[in-house]
Amino acid sequence: MDDFAITPISLTRFNALGGYARQPGSFIVFDELEFFETQNGDVLGIATLDITDEDFGGIVLARDSKLRFRGVDVTEFCKTPEEAREALFAGMAKAAQANADQHHQGDEKGAPVDFFTHLHEEKRLNPAFVQLTTNEGYSPAREIIEPMMRWYEDADGNFVEQFQTTGFDQRIWELYLFATLIEAGFDLSRERNVPDFCCSGMLGELYIEAVTVGPTIKDGEILPPPPINTPEDLEHYVKEYMPIKFGSALFSKLKKQYWKQPHVAGKPFVFAIADFSAPLSMVHSQPALERYLFGYEHTGALDGQGKLVITPVQIETHQWGDKAPIPSGFFRLPEAAHVSAVISSNGGTIAKFNRMGILGKFGSKQVLIIREGLMVDHNPDAIEPKMFRVIVNSAGYEEDWIEGLNVYHNPNAEIPLPMEMFPGAAHHFCDDAGQVTSHTPEFHPMSSVTKHYYPVDVDEVLAEVGDKTHAVWTVKPGQAE
Repeated sequence: MDDFAITPISLTRFNALGGYARQPGSFIVFDELEFFETQNGDVLGIATLDITDEDFGGIVLARDSKLRFRGVDVTEFCKTPEEAREALFAGMAKAAQANADQHHQGDEKGAPVDFFTHLHEEKRLNPAFVQLTTNEGYSPAREIIEPMMRWYEDADGNFVEQFQTTGFDQRIWELYLFATLIEAGFDLSRERNVPDFCCSGMLGELYIEAVTVGPTIKDGEILPPPPINTPEDLEHYVKEYMPIKFGSALFSKLKKQYWKQPHVAGKPFVFAIADFSAPLSMVHSQPALERYLFGYEHTGALDGQGKLVITPVQIETHQWGDKAPIPSGFFRLPEAAHVSAVISSNGGTIAKFNRMGILGKFGSKQVLIIREGLMVDHNPDAIEPKMFRVIVNSAGYEEDWIEGLNVYHNPNAEIPLPMEMFPGAAHHFCDDAGQVTSHTPEFHPMSSVTKHYYPVDVDEVLAEVGDKTHAVWTVKPGQAE
């Protein structure tokens, strides 16, 4: 009977296991109050409140033949949450004792997807994939990806092969977008495979093509990126090298004219881009993307009253080495008017999955994760960002998939993107004079580095560190804690 013991779980854990079964309209029908799981992990439960009738109920979820959690029972509605919880627990226990095939729904196609069994000889496997599948330090990421992969439909037919070999970063970016879009309340259709994500939600349809910036390859060899060891090197890297890298990737996708697809025409269309041009390149390259998209350089200085004054200067071109210059201002390109926005995050990496795995209580319990980086300072006169550090294992740490996402709205878009389609993201708008207005959440990381340690007695470490474990704590750059 222990297998049928029922325990409460967090929203993060429920979303990772069963959140992909939600229908977008469910949020206007009922509120989700609590989430539960049986001891053996085969049955989930949601305690609900009917928004219209104000009575309480429950939904029981179990695995279908592809091992995806889906609804198998709806309990009767009750007048009190206590009665509804009792009915939900009874429904969960009944589902847990049933044969597995009783939960199969008849519409499943194919066998469960397995990302992790090595399908190729060792020399072909991506080293990052090998780390993910064999290293205990990445077990939280591995275990949170596993239930997700049950829902991810391989529209191109080559997802698993590329995930294991030549396209690991690109596929992780797509999985990140998948999780983010589901979290934002979208239903994803796989009836068409162009563009990558065909979404529908409360505010209508949205179409997204995933874009990645890869390393420079010449004669079959990866060329190392330019050094960024000095402030001058870093400035040249951000102002010239990376805008060209972003421009090349975006312009190649622009030529595909996705907006001419009948199902895309007349709907918001978005490019979602991530930088994988070099290890940790995304820590530095985000400013280069904004610079290229809007085509402006912004300098800030404090006036005589200590107020920050930002001066925009239009950029015409970017040039690197002896190559021909490229025009700046992606949104100024005539065909870019069909692109509603460009979204990007430097957090769509395996480190994000590891952090979300820790939050969802997945993986080894001996993995300690510390995250540190730069965050937006909401002081309107701040010139520099704040630094932050946090222990992800701490009880009060919070993070969602959309955290850190930037939405750059095209000022020339024929079909603007409603901000409400990406709640929780940072939204950036550029006016005709080049001034950028940003709407950012209270905590918005600009870049971060995630470090994991194992095997570690996590409880012992948290007890030693004390109060600073439970939330983000900040310092100014160069300032002592």
